[in-house]
This record gives sequence, C-alpha cells and structure tokens, in this order.
Amino acid sequence: MKRRIFCTTAALAAGLCLGTTAIAQTKWDFATAYPAFNFHSKNNEQFVKDVEAATGGALKITPHFGASLFKMPEIKRAVQTGNAQMGEFFLVSFQNESQMFGLDGLPFLVKNYDEAYRLYQAQKPHLQKLLDKQGQVLLYSVAWPPQSIYSNKVINSAADLKGLKWRVYSPTTARIGELVGAQPVTIQEAELSQALATGVIEGLITSSATGADNKLYENLKHFYNVRAWIPKNAVTVNKKAFNALSKEHQEAVLKAAAAAEERGWAESRKVDERSLQVLRDGGMSVEEPSAQLMSDLAKVGDTVVQEWIEKAGADGKAVLDAFRSGK
Repeated sequence: MKRRIFCTTAALAAGLCLGTTAIAQTKWDFATAYPAFNFHSKNNEQFVKDVEAATGGALKITPHFGASLFKMPEIKRAVQTGNAQMGEFFLVSFQNESQMFGLDGLPFLVKNYDEAYRLYQAQKPHLQKLLDKQGQVLLYSVAWPPQSIYSNKVINSAADLKGLKWRVYSPTTARIGELVGAQPVTIQEAELSQALATGVIEGLITSSATGADNKLYENLKHFYNVRAWIPKNAVTVNKKAFNALSKEHQEAVLKAAAAAEERGWAESRKVDERSLQVLRDGGMSVEEPSAQLMSDLAKVGDTVVQEWIEKAGADGKAVLDAFRSGK
C-alpha cells in the first residue's frame, strides 16, 4: 500500500513538473529608440504580436519605445552583450565599426526605393556575417524615407550651407558637413526638438518621417527634397537567446521577421507621402532643390562614395559591383 501511494505521489509530481514545463514562458526585452507612434515602432509592435500568436504565448517579447530601456547609441551593444535580447538600431550610425554598416548612407547611390531594396539584397549577406561575429542574428531591416535637407534659411547651393550648425548622426553626415563647410553637431533624434529650439543646430538632413514625428516645422521653415539616400534600421536578436529557442519557435520568429520586413518597406513608401503633407500643413515650405544645389551635392556625393570604397576594401567593392550590375 505504501509503495502504491508513493508511486501515485511520484506520478502526480512528475505530471505537475511536465505541466510547468509545458506552460513555461520565455521573455525577451526589445529595446528601441523611437516613439510608439513612429512607423518603425508600429511595425515592431505587430512583429511582437505575430510572434506571440505563432508561439501560443510561449515567447513573450516586450517592446520598450522611446529609448526607455537604453539610449539609441547603446542599443546595439546591449543586444550584443545580452542585456537586451532584441534591439533596433540605425545601421549608418555604426559605420566606424565597419564600413558595411554605412553603405546605405552613401549619397546618391540609389534614386528610389526599388534601388534601395536591391542595394540591401547585395549588402545583406555581409550584414548577417558581421552581426553573427558580434553575437547577433539579423531579423529584419526596414528603410526610412529618403533623406532630405531642412534649414532655417534659403538654400540654393552648397555654398549656402557654409557655417550652418548642421546636425549629424553618422560618419557620412559628418563628412558631408565638413565638405560643404558646415559646423557638424552630433544630435540624437530624441534631442532634436530641444536642439533646434535652443539654436544648437540650424539645419540637418533627415527623413520626412523624422521631420513630421518631431514637428520640425515649428523651428525650421525650408525642406529641400534632395532624396540623398535611403538608410535603414536593423532589428537584431542576441544569438544565444535565439539559439535557446526550440526549432519550431525559431522558425516562428523568422517567419514573423520576414513579414515585418516586407510590411515595413511597403509602409515606408506610404509614410513618406503622408509625412511630406504633415510638413506642408505645419507651415513648412516643401521645395524641389535647385539644379545648382543638386550639382553641388552630387560632387560631394562622389567624394564620399570614393572615400568609402577606399576604406571598405574588397568586400565593399564586391557589394557595389553586385548592386551596379543588377545581380
């Protein structure tokens, strides 16, 4: 009788243990620097919902918007070290780590979204390899709208940019500032409004979406639609955290990531048009650039691209060759 009771008790305990295992939940923190209403953040939020649904709630990802978990420059490193399981960062900001991160910030290399996506396909294997060495898995990458010039004064040529307090967010934007004689000032997106209101910066090059999100029309009156480049955010996951998932859950994450990438690129196109209208409605003059300004910027772009090729070496040349050949 005692043996039977013991067996029954042991079986019950084992069942409880199995039940606990079955309902165990893996929790990830997802660090991002953009406000919840930004289109990247909305896309990330949908990704999180898709993963939770696909895993039956077994993988719970909590997004932390507005740099509430880590500041923008800290997010990539946080994922690399495992202090956050997931993160979103602006690729071109890390060009000093590798020239490959700065590829999509090269001026006038692409003219439109189709070309930007083709450039990404040439770049992607190199990004995956780089991030893998840093203990990360690239999940998806989504483009911002094209980068254009905002200013508090009329800009008809590159000479008009001379002396302007110029916000920079990457080595390339800093180099452009140097080449046109502007005064480069490093400012993160979360600090834009304050920097403009206090006169720390007087102009910048960024997307229509960033301008609309941060109400740049309150401090700047001119937008020149030069569409200089189309940079991307990358969403990554710590490799150890990803490898700890079951094969089934890994596949669910990758499937949701593929959907997020496709959805994000499509939304970026729509956001560009909507954001330009927000700028107009806010009183900003949205203008096409003069021929002289475009000619001047093209020369600057040629210099920046050539310098990048020299620094990027064989891998950089291979990516550009693949892009330019249409492969």
